[in-house]
Amino acid sequence: MNKSASLSVVIPCYNAERYLASTVDSVLLQNGPDLEVVIVDDGSRDGSADLIRQRYGSVSNVRLLQQANQGVAAARNHGVREARGEWIAFVDADDIWLPGKLRAQMDLLSMEPEARMAYTAWQVWSSAAPLPTPDFLAELQAQADDTERWSGATGWIYPQLLLECAVWTSTVLAHRSVFDEVGLFDTTLPIGEDWDLWLRASRVTPIVRVPRPLALYRMHPNNITKGPLETNYKDVVISRALARWGYVSPDGTAARKTEVDRGLARSWSDFAGANLVAGDLGRARYGATMALCTDPRSLLGWKLLGKSMAHSLLHRKRVAR
Repeated sequence: MNKSASLSVVIPCYNAERYLASTVDSVLLQNGPDLEVVIVDDGSRDGSADLIRQRYGSVSNVRLLQQANQGVAAARNHGVREARGEWIAFVDADDIWLPGKLRAQMDLLSMEPEARMAYTAWQVWSSAAPLPTPDFLAELQAQADDTERWSGATGWIYPQLLLECAVWTSTVLAHRSVFDEVGLFDTTLPIGEDWDLWLRASRVTPIVRVPRPLALYRMHPNNITKGPLETNYKDVVISRALARWGYVSPDGTAARKTEVDRGLARSWSDFAGANLVAGDLGRARYGATMALCTDPRSLLGWKLLGKSMAHSLLHRKRVAR
């Protein structure tokens, strides 16, 4: 691998004016290969685009692209298509990269010549502040060398991805050829579009992990899913992968069907529980039933089915009065 290879960082942005500059600055402070920053404004209604023009208009390796609002998958795809780099990295407009992230990934990839994709460990950060405090960073740095704590799925990780989305998008670095082979983010998936892409990528390349926390996932009210979903997208993503490839990874390792079923049943129980709280008893019953069809041993599924039926019965009695 050529360590001096050009690299593009794609940042999808939608109404992220409050956090965007901190994100872009954390990318520009990376050491390692020459890079360009491609910011895709997805129809923001705040001052995100103006901020980029004013703050980075004279920075030659920062580019602003704009499009009508189409969602994060379409924004990332636009960025990838316009990117000039041989390597593509992603970071969302409210997240932060820590120093040395790209260098660590490039170094790891240079030692793993078969791999064309790398990600890192990360830390959840609940803060509305533009940047983490020095005390927070010092504490994180003190924990950074604990590789056992920060270890995770690495190599041919298709079986692990059938169980959970072990890869976080804001840590991904991949060779352009991966996207040429497997395609880009599926714009029909409002949730799980990243998981779907990593599953496809895991069929053509090992995906290696840097066991150090080199990115911060910012938790704030705007990035928390509100309300129940009408579709269980985990089931959509995983069922599609199973129909196409089954349980076996390209290296011959395999996920256990019972573990995959257990995870899918849990996703259906979560779906049922959220809809039960929202008062959609029909979807709650459907989710609980799907949980039990997937894994008849799911105690939570049985519990939610009983609750949804009891609520339905109570509702009918009230209506009958």
